[in-house]
Amino acid sequence: MEVIEVTKKDEVFLKISCEAGVAQEICDYFTFTVPGHTFMPAYRMKIWDGKIRLFNIHNRLLYGGLLEYVFIFAEPRNYRVAPIGFDWKPRKIAKNQAFLDDLKLPFEPRDYQLDGFHHALSYKKSLLVSPTASGKSLIIYLIVRALNVKTLIIVPTTSLVSQLYSDFQEYGWDSAKYCHQVYAGQDKVSDKLVVISTWQSIYKLNKKTFEPYRLVIGDEAHGFKSKSLTTLMTKCVNAEYRIGTTGTLDGTQTHKLVLEGLFGKVYKVTTTKKLMDRKELSSLNVEIILLKYPDVICEQFKQIKYADEIEFLVGHEKRNKYIRNLVLSLEGNTLLLFRLVKKHGRILYDMIEEKTDDDRKTFFVFGGTETEVREQIRAIAETERDAIIVASYGVFSTGINIRNLHNIVFASPSKSRIRNLQSIGRGLRLSDTTDKTTLYDIADDLRWKNRKNYAYRHHEDRLKIYDEEKFPYKIHNITLKV
Repeated sequence: MEVIEVTKKDEVFLKISCEAGVAQEICDYFTFTVPGHTFMPAYRMKIWDGKIRLFNIHNRLLYGGLLEYVFIFAEPRNYRVAPIGFDWKPRKIAKNQAFLDDLKLPFEPRDYQLDGFHHALSYKKSLLVSPTASGKSLIIYLIVRALNVKTLIIVPTTSLVSQLYSDFQEYGWDSAKYCHQVYAGQDKVSDKLVVISTWQSIYKLNKKTFEPYRLVIGDEAHGFKSKSLTTLMTKCVNAEYRIGTTGTLDGTQTHKLVLEGLFGKVYKVTTTKKLMDRKELSSLNVEIILLKYPDVICEQFKQIKYADEIEFLVGHEKRNKYIRNLVLSLEGNTLLLFRLVKKHGRILYDMIEEKTDDDRKTFFVFGGTETEVREQIRAIAETERDAIIVASYGVFSTGINIRNLHNIVFASPSKSRIRNLQSIGRGLRLSDTTDKTTLYDIADDLRWKNRKNYAYRHHEDRLKIYDEEKFPYKIHNITLKV
């Protein structure tokens, strides 16, 4: 029987010792074709074969979070896996009510939050998948307080740095005493117990800077497949506890395994449907507005490229007027999401602002909006009843929470599973005035004979997401006249 010996190089990598033939099998097992690789410059220039290899056959190193897959690989081949010199089995952590009582939280944690918390402590390495608005920041807080070790929390945006900091304060901790915030202009290191930072602020720091951390948490972990974030995580060589949190994965095996290698195996904390059924999130109805264009335009655009189609749609005056009129007709607070700032977002905002009543507040939020201003807008919106927020997907799909949204409008074509679900999640937080949210999904039908345009294909991708998540939807066919 072939034996695969596994030792721990550090908290990032495992060292695999086996025969050369077995090593090649392991390499093949952990090799995957990257979706969309044919469009990537490195592939087109023939300097990369479009594959990602999670096991390095030359130095025999494998990401630590993939140990369970080594056992899965070995079993049907009748190979024996022998972990040597480290404790690899999870230790079940008992529930400790005294610990929770000592925290003096302002509210009782939900059962699924406690399950996620105990799972993270038991397994030490884990990727917690829990939908937007399910209270992931409380799970993070419980982990931080329970372990009480030097901690690095990595988030994608400056808004999330300040939001997590204020969440901890809200939970009853002295954030000023124990937490250090890092973004542009701030010190990159601190003696405080917890450092909350954007990855952009610290990923270029040397390896030694990360050695003190015993716990690393990657919030919005779905973004950690990028090279910069992977490099950052591999510098945390002494972080015994490695926890990722995310609302959703992109559905591909490659994405899942890269993240599991960095953090540990996926653990599904709860689902959006369960939270809706328990009345812990607003219910969601999806109204799909399928805009149909005249045949003369559809035929003209039958061979159009993706970029040209998007340019046409965002600049289409009648389409933009339809969106404006829709937004103005909606009751309650409305979030209008766009992709392109200058070519679309600014135009929509100006059109809406021009026709809005003086007593109705309108806001424009994009990547260039200062963190403090975003926080002010968030606070104002939560006290309003009919505000309009025109915002870029990038800002509002990643971690900005508004508890008082009644309507969401998707103004730009998007097929991204992560972006769409994260954006929807922004509107599902319960408040005194909302227990129901409506999503208006603007789709564009430029089909000609058997050819489907890009925006229509994106629309079909979104329908699959709604079906998978069990979101009820209706399709309304609207003809746009020239």
